[in-house]
Amino acid sequence: MSTDTDMKSPEAAAVPPPGPAQEKKRVPKGHKRLLTRRDRIALAFMAGVPTVLHVALVWVTALASIALAFTTWDGIGFDTIKWVGLDNFRQLFTDNPQFWPAVQHNIIWFVVLILIPTPFGLFLAVQLDKKIRFSRVYQTAFFLPVVVSLAVTGFVWQLVYNPDTGLINSLIGANKPGHYIDWIGNPHLNLWAVLIAASWRHAGYMMILYLAGLKGVDPSLREASSLDGANEWQTFKNVVFPTLRPTNTVVLVVTIIEALRAFDLVFVFNKGAQGTELLSILITNNIIGESSRIGYGSAIAVVLLVISLAVIIPYLIATFRKERQA
Repeated sequence: MSTDTDMKSPEAAAVPPPGPAQEKKRVPKGHKRLLTRRDRIALAFMAGVPTVLHVALVWVTALASIALAFTTWDGIGFDTIKWVGLDNFRQLFTDNPQFWPAVQHNIIWFVVLILIPTPFGLFLAVQLDKKIRFSRVYQTAFFLPVVVSLAVTGFVWQLVYNPDTGLINSLIGANKPGHYIDWIGNPHLNLWAVLIAASWRHAGYMMILYLAGLKGVDPSLREASSLDGANEWQTFKNVVFPTLRPTNTVVLVVTIIEALRAFDLVFVFNKGAQGTELLSILITNNIIGESSRIGYGSAIAVVLLVISLAVIIPYLIATFRKERQA
């Protein structure tokens, strides 16, 4: 008669009986903390400090500027702040001879940027998207003005516009006594001279934005269009360009912001005088200028904020509404 041990299979014999040793190997149940106390402190510090700085430097200053727009203050002591209501805005719209020319120049700035360098940037992006030779070199060359500081760009173009030794006057023969063309000092030319420098930089910015949008176009759409017999222009107009609607929204918003916050180039050229008045220049001259009219300068800043929001918000609402309906 065989024993019980002989009747057991080798597999069953290989399994050890349950006991204290097996119970020790069990993983204890319960919630295991993934972040230590030090990790939570580090995350709170990393998220808290930028948030505090953003609120303090952006939102608090913006709200303070709106509040100061209804006061007069010379910036010396908070006890000198006096409430004047709408007097700053009334004086701005009626008694300031530089305000309406500045508004006109900002509008001209936007129109020029949206009509000349923006389509040119799109053209460059389309050409570079064809994977031509040395495309990386061309991208770097066209994008270099965007990387360079606007102040440096202004100094470079000052050399180009120099009436005596400048490149332009030397090419057209206007660098001789009696034939000088003062591109910066002439109030009928200086705004357009600054806009050429701004367009030179803006074209590279638009090229990068559109090039990123073109990289996201589905190649099958172009293949289907070519199979239907469409040429390159028809494919771009009917297939590629409609898919760039989100990029066009970004381009429009960026161009509006660039036109409204234009400051560096003009300040380097001639400090916003003699036909190059801009709203940003008026704000700077009144807040940190010799007069130090902080309340009046804040009123101009509020007008600039209202203009930018009045243009951007309706367009964004209409764009997002179309995307939801689609």
